[in-house]
Amino acid sequence: MLRWFAELVGYPAEARGILTSGGSLAALTAVVTARRERLPEDFLSGVLYLSDQTHHSLVKAAVLAGFPPANVRQIESDGAFRIRLDRLAERVAEDRRRGLTPFLVVGNAGTVNTGAIDPLPELARFAADEDLWFHADAAYGGFFVLTERGRRALAGLERADSVVLDPHKGLFLPYGTGALLVRDGQALRRAHTFGASYLPPDQEDPDLVDFHLLGPELSKPYRGLRAWLPLELYGAETFRRALDEKLDLARWMAGELRGIEHLTMVAEPELSLLAFRLEPPRTSEPERDRLNREVLERVNARKRVFLTGTVLPDGRFVLRVCVLSFRTHLERMEMALADLTSAVAEAVGGPGAPLRGTGGRLSDLGT
Repeated sequence: MLRWFAELVGYPAEARGILTSGGSLAALTAVVTARRERLPEDFLSGVLYLSDQTHHSLVKAAVLAGFPPANVRQIESDGAFRIRLDRLAERVAEDRRRGLTPFLVVGNAGTVNTGAIDPLPELARFAADEDLWFHADAAYGGFFVLTERGRRALAGLERADSVVLDPHKGLFLPYGTGALLVRDGQALRRAHTFGASYLPPDQEDPDLVDFHLLGPELSKPYRGLRAWLPLELYGAETFRRALDEKLDLARWMAGELRGIEHLTMVAEPELSLLAFRLEPPRTSEPERDRLNREVLERVNARKRVFLTGTVLPDGRFVLRVCVLSFRTHLERMEMALADLTSAVAEAVGGPGAPLRGTGGRLSDLGT
């Protein structure tokens, strides 16, 4: 499974990885590996860089790996919620002048807030020029590389030094199935190989990998089977078609939402996640936040679909649709649209505006 994941990402044959409980443990393992590869034993001058949209598990991983919170730099994102490379370069240069040691930068391959994808090729180039470990958080978005559109959107992922994937997201598997891939497999081994007299001798045969030499867990469940069996039974093409459908559904929903009066698209879907906001005229920002929270409560109270919200760096509360369940098809999206339309009308105290979207024809989008 790990070799197949590495091939999907575009990694070379010497790449190695581990299956984990999820993205959090995978991120921690990546940070520890980068720390041991790029920093001396006294590593407290090391500095990490990530955007203000990066999942909080990366900050937690840095602290658990021994870094003070002050050593984690959160770089501003731009209007499309992607890391600002100019501000990143400024902060790295400033830290070097202060005698600190920049060593790791995180690129987002689909953020939780808005689904944004950082400029991965440019980040890879910058990391190489500055001798930084380039880590890609593809927990949500990584498996869209199975699709043609996903591969285009995630170009540059193959240049990361490490990548986190969550099969329990993009492959629709049970929770507790995450993965970390490291381009240089020996780096993963160097960071995690410890011996004891009561353990079997190190296994040098690459086909007989002892995974406790590649990660933090000695005792662990058999995660490979739960990932391998569905693919063996249904084939990769089934998962590819399902992911393509989710891309289509997200674009269909974005088109329909643009037809609802007073709804503003905040983040168009780069993959299968989109963010939007109710913004009636002549209302203050606090009032708009209240209205959007009310819309969210009204939709979820119907218990036909489940939407979530988030707060952007500028303080705005926005609504999110994330299409990433194998059970989600067009009829469920139509339910979501109907409930949203009704909730918006109720929140603003008037009838819902007529829709001017695709009229429910998913086939108009193509695949």
